[in-house]
Amino acid sequence: MRHGGQGRGVRRRWLLRAGLGLLAVLVLPCAAFLALDRLCPPDLSRLETVGQVVLDREGRVLSALPAPGGVWRLPVGPEEVPTHLVDLLVAAEDRRFRRHPGLDPLALGRAAFQWARAGRVVSGGSTLSMQAARLLEPRPRTLRSKAIEAFRAAQLEWRLGKQGVLRVWLTLAPMGGNLEGVRAGALAWFGRPVERIGVAEAALLVAIPRRPEALRPDRHVLAALAARDAVLRRRGAPALPEPERLAALAEPAPSARHPMPGLAPHLSRELARRAGAAPLRTTLDAGLQRGMEGLARDALRGLPDRASIAIVVADMGSREMRAVVGGEWLAEGRAGALDLTRAIRSPGSALKPLLYAMAFDRGLAAPGSVMEDLPRRFGDWAPENYARGFSGHVTAASALRQSLNLPAVALMEALGPIRFASALKRLGAPPRLPPGAAAALPLALGGAGITLRELVGVTAATGDGGRAGPLRALPGPPGEGEMVVRPQAAEAVAAILTQPFPEGGPEGVAWKTGTSWGGRDAWSVGFDARHVAGVWVGRPDGTAIPGATGRSLALPLLARVFGTLPAAPRPLPAGTAPRQAASGPVDALRLLFPPAGAVIEPGAVTIRAAGGRRPFTFLVDGVPLASGGPRREAGWVPAGPGFYRVTVLDAAGVAASAPVRVRPAE
Repeated sequence: MRHGGQGRGVRRRWLLRAGLGLLAVLVLPCAAFLALDRLCPPDLSRLETVGQVVLDREGRVLSALPAPGGVWRLPVGPEEVPTHLVDLLVAAEDRRFRRHPGLDPLALGRAAFQWARAGRVVSGGSTLSMQAARLLEPRPRTLRSKAIEAFRAAQLEWRLGKQGVLRVWLTLAPMGGNLEGVRAGALAWFGRPVERIGVAEAALLVAIPRRPEALRPDRHVLAALAARDAVLRRRGAPALPEPERLAALAEPAPSARHPMPGLAPHLSRELARRAGAAPLRTTLDAGLQRGMEGLARDALRGLPDRASIAIVVADMGSREMRAVVGGEWLAEGRAGALDLTRAIRSPGSALKPLLYAMAFDRGLAAPGSVMEDLPRRFGDWAPENYARGFSGHVTAASALRQSLNLPAVALMEALGPIRFASALKRLGAPPRLPPGAAAALPLALGGAGITLRELVGVTAATGDGGRAGPLRALPGPPGEGEMVVRPQAAEAVAAILTQPFPEGGPEGVAWKTGTSWGGRDAWSVGFDARHVAGVWVGRPDGTAIPGATGRSLALPLLARVFGTLPAAPRPLPAGTAPRQAASGPVDALRLLFPPAGAVIEPGAVTIRAAGGRRPFTFLVDGVPLASGGPRREAGWVPAGPGFYRVTVLDAAGVAASAPVRVRPAE
């Protein structure tokens, strides 16, 4: 009995020792691996040092930006590429990728046997995980490097998993020249995003990294074709119907490299500096952006040296920018690296619509109010109109439409510059004043700095019922936006500004121009029922363009901008004749008597009007007559013989006038 008990004790001790030994065999290597992994973590800096892809609102590529050093290394993961690309990669490079922990003993054994027999490397035996390790930390092809790569492969599998290993390969695989990764390869070799490549194109991207310089299709097209076809015929490649396989094998390889996409270069770089590595989606529209850049490029040909153009187009309701042209990118002599939509410049008269809307909102004036455009001093300041003349008595609507300066300064005096500056700040356009200066009356004529983006945002408030809201380039829910003026006041100004373009363009657009002192900045902003847009023309260095005005330089370009946009016309104010109508509609405001060029006998005259919108104001040489209002006629007694100009204005500010002569008395 004692002997049997001793035997069982011995067996238990042996089993315990064997178990401890087996545990040591299993645990100690794992413990050693974990310790080494903590002491020597893999260097992922190359994977993290990447460029940026900027997308439009539909996910189309707007622009690609290189990584530091000019390398086109763009991040991409396996979930972002077609499944046939990953399937071709695994079939060509590592068929057991899904089943091994980073090292493939069968492949390594085969490679060692072939090396021993041939005395040279016949097959590498590298798994995709080992290739990923080599892409992260390139080393000379030695046995020591292989050992390090094997350890790193296990680390990557442990830390990143299979999807992470694929991400490394897809992002860093060399594609010839300064191209790395399948995203950059697809853009450069096929001119399309990697998400949209076909089977033949995917096979070429899998093949090139084996010998990236020898298989560049722009230099070695036949070798690239042969390597691609070998990938397509590889055992384990995705099963394709025979017609599709034959079609893939028949596809030509690209023979030249496509330029990287570069739309909206200024905005793309601005946003990329604040974003991570993932593709960045914006609110822009790639097609519209391309059109606006082409439009600006065409217009530059007719401008003086060193002049440049900036354009902003946005959706009225959401305030999302759809196109942003900051200038001619990197154009020599035009400060092409500067984003001129963010340059602080004087807006000239382009802020007058907000001034009039605020005045209407506070009852200081109405569209039909008669105002004086006559010489006047405001303290030590005596403003003048751009044309140096004066129009006498005019309605507020006419003063705004003609951009007269004296009525605007008078409104600013009544409203208060501080109140106007506060409204600009609430609209996201705080006026930039000289150091130590306070808001003053010159604000009415552009006496403060503003950017094109801010000016378009201010203009959007007029077109959107007085609602504030900053422009934005990144998607997200729109803000509520406070009301800066009441909708009735904003709509009154919008109706005044809705008029045909002088040199032709789409109907139903409200627009306003601005010219800074000396012709340094030419502006035009406008809106229809859906869009708001702004154009700036000038020299980035601030020097003047002789004779430049917003009406002559910026307004024709704004008309072309709205001609490019989908039509969304605002309703024309009653009494406004469409530009293309030769005789005008029946309700167009017109003078029935006296007709233009009439010779009138001295004595009482009855002036008669037709069409238009009540109430009416009748003027002779800018001086309003006592009668008018809802009536369509007014009495006038000429002061004596001579030439006079008779004018009628309706409630919308539409004018009709005629020059007449009064005979001397017999």
